[in-house]
Amino acid sequence: MKSYRRSKFRLFYLYLPLLIFTFLPVANAAQSNSAKMPKNAHMKSYSSGWECDLGHRETKGACLAIRVPANAYPTNASYGVGWECKRGYYKKNEACFAVKKPKNSYLVSSGNDWKCLRGFQNIDDVCVAINVPTHGYLADSSYDTGWKCNRGYRASGNVCQKIKVPENAFFVDGSYDTGWKCDRGYRASGDMCQKIKVPENAFFADASYGAGWECDRGYRALKKSCAAIVLPKDAHLDYSGNDWECDRPYVQRQKKCVLR
Repeated sequence: MKSYRRSKFRLFYLYLPLLIFTFLPVANAAQSNSAKMPKNAHMKSYSSGWECDLGHRETKGACLAIRVPANAYPTNASYGVGWECKRGYYKKNEACFAVKKPKNSYLVSSGNDWKCLRGFQNIDDVCVAINVPTHGYLADSSYDTGWKCNRGYRASGNVCQKIKVPENAFFVDGSYDTGWKCDRGYRASGDMCQKIKVPENAFFADASYGAGWECDRGYRALKKSCAAIVLPKDAHLDYSGNDWECDRPYVQRQKKCVLR
């Protein structure tokens, strides 16, 4: 038992110098950092070293006070002026000025500006009530007029006029021209929808341009009718089916196919 205790003491005295030399640099570093730490500073809680107190900024190893104007508060940012205006104030010329809210307005989330309440519009920094006409409603945006017309009506100046849908047509919500479109097989002509006359050997083409119809394959448009295509010798219908082209190695010369 005495031999075991002697062995423990021998190991302790053997490793004691090693423990001293291990912790000595840490203690010296802490003392060194504390010695170099300037006034208005504190040790960092998340790493070694020090940092300036709130309201101060490091300049050539010293922590100098930041000039914070009235109605402002200091920040810990190492960039910028080092302060921000309080809510309800805005920054201008290194100072904080109160946001002057007009009647029927509110502070925006940032707190440095204002917006008009719903139903009001900013006109020359005054919140003016939006005058919604009959058959209209408040729009989500306060820009432009601040209102839109109900379905079936369209804006005309400061009023909402009912859209007159002609016969053989239907109302189109959000249309910026007439507010309506003609039924299939009809085409707009002024304030009316005229029926598209499809000639023989043709079919209706649902397009806002052209004649409103196209010829069947093997026919070509000729004024208001479709004429049969007469193929010359050594020719065939082209990809459209409404004209012809020569077989290879023939080439077209006027209305014939000839060898090169």
